[in-house]
Amino acid sequence: MKPSCSVKVTGLLLSSLLFLYSCSKAPTAENFLQVKEDSPVMSATNIDVLFSDSGKIQARLTSPLMNRFTGENPYLEFPDGFVIYMFDSVQQISSTITGNKGIRREYAHTMEAWGNIIVRNEKKSEQLNTEHLVWDENQHKIWSDVNVKITRPDNTLNGSSMESNETFTRYTIQNFTGQMMVKGDSI
Repeated sequence: MKPSCSVKVTGLLLSSLLFLYSCSKAPTAENFLQVKEDSPVMSATNIDVLFSDSGKIQARLTSPLMNRFTGENPYLEFPDGFVIYMFDSVQQISSTITGNKGIRREYAHTMEAWGNIIVRNEKKSEQLNTEHLVWDENQHKIWSDVNVKITRPDNTLNGSSMESNETFTRYTIQNFTGQMMVKGDSI
């Protein structure tokens, strides 16, 4: 007696299902979610983070995208740019820092930025332009090890590098060029 067509199809379907079932693994904690070593463990869009000390807001960081990486030296990456607002003792914005890309190293409490960096002292109307900047949150300093341009209301200063307090109110420039007004009695 010949098997019918429906028996053949049913047998083929059953053996196919058994084959597929035997090749698949049930999800476990180890293989359920695997992240590549060089991939972020978390991403967030349109972030707004406040940095405070003893209940006083000292800085605010905004960015369209933040990626968090873990490991021995965890860090936050801001690949699409960022803005940092620095606040004075009466909670007014004293300066801003913007850049095309940034990385904040969590243990070191430093932020490093690249590409079209602009630091503005809002109270003195002074602006720093550079391509690389480091902000040390613990030392309350910023510095650049590449060419800098500082635009002030009455002149423009250039240099090969600079160091400043984080609010960009006191700074030093290395290999300074530019014109500066000096009072006659101060020489």
